Amino acid sequence: MFGMLPFERSDDNLFDTFDNFTRNFFRDSNTTLPAFRTDIREEGDKYVLEAELPGFDKGDIKLDVKDGILTISAEHSAEQKAGKGNYVRRERRYGSFSRSFDISGIDEAGITAAYNNGILELNLPKSVPVVPESRRIAID
Repeated sequence: MFGMLPFERSDDNLFDTFDNFTRNFFRDSNTTLPAFRTDIREEGDKYVLEAELPGFDKGDIKLDVKDGILTISAEHSAEQKAGKGNYVRRERRYGSFSRSFDISGIDEAGITAAYNNGILELNLPKSVPVVPESRRIAID
């Protein structure tokens, strides 16, 4: 049984070291690290947000936009995995995960999403600034 426990290995990765420090420091508080990691890059007239959501079905992921806030939420249910044997160790997390992003300056109607191989990709087109029109008024 003890041979099934994973060997804890350090990769000397600065980001993992920081994450582990933060987890240990805030262990007894309600503060947590983000439920999933995201990358956001600028590509000319849009931003591309990529979120790691491995193990989710597309139907488990919800995207909501309200008042300039984009919320990505996903839910794993522990009941879905019930009855599949007695676990020696469980490291995968179950429950709901959610993150919100301020999308002011984004054309909300033009947002598109795709989910492939555990990566949710959102295309967030920048809003086009409204240039006030000038017009000449005729004098009668």
